[in-house]
Amino acid sequence: MARDRVKRNVVALCEVPTGRGGRPSKSLTLDHAKALLIAAESSSLHAYIVVSLLTGARTEELRALTWSHVDLAGKPDTDPPVPPSIQVWRSVRADGDTKTKKSRRTLALPARCVTALTTHHKRQGQPTADRLVFASTAGTALDRHNVLRAFRPVVAKADLDPRDWTPRELRHSFVSLLSDSGMSLEQIADLCGHSGTTVTESVYRHQLRPVLLGGAVAMDRIFDAEA
Repeated sequence: MARDRVKRNVVALCEVPTGRGGRPSKSLTLDHAKALLIAAESSSLHAYIVVSLLTGARTEELRALTWSHVDLAGKPDTDPPVPPSIQVWRSVRADGDTKTKKSRRTLALPARCVTALTTHHKRQGQPTADRLVFASTAGTALDRHNVLRAFRPVVAKADLDPRDWTPRELRHSFVSLLSDSGMSLEQIADLCGHSGTTVTESVYRHQLRPVLLGGAVAMDRIFDAEA
């Protein structure tokens, strides 16, 4: 019997583990996102939540962010002006790099992010450039458990079930809100640091707006002009 098995394809004798299904991804509605931002204002995680939701940076990228990669002033007097930004170039991944080469990107900061980070910078006592932006009270790096523990009370304060939401869904919400606003898939993919739209469509298929508006908007403009 044993010898007969040797003659057969070993792979065919193996049972492939099915693994555990992941929790379905979801995103905040605009109203819930606004409520979460308000609820976060008194939290030590306020700046983290604001930057994560409004830039779409991955949680592992934000945990590795240092002040040397944050520009809160920009260069408003240049032509064209350079806005405030964060350089998402590092990660807490084992090799220290971002998820992919395409993920290495510089993101302009919305005004709310600039305000939150400026306040956060002052609270840290004007930290040195090499200090982590988001760190423990001892200045050490946060892990995902630290972030989750601080995140759950904020979610509860926003009248959401803390068992249903994790920090990673801030990035999913970023994609959903941009898609609902009419931003193109190509632009969203660039902001997310994806190598192409295929990854964005695959990972965030539930967050992307299913109705393509470009043709209708263009035709309305064309035929209104002739009416």
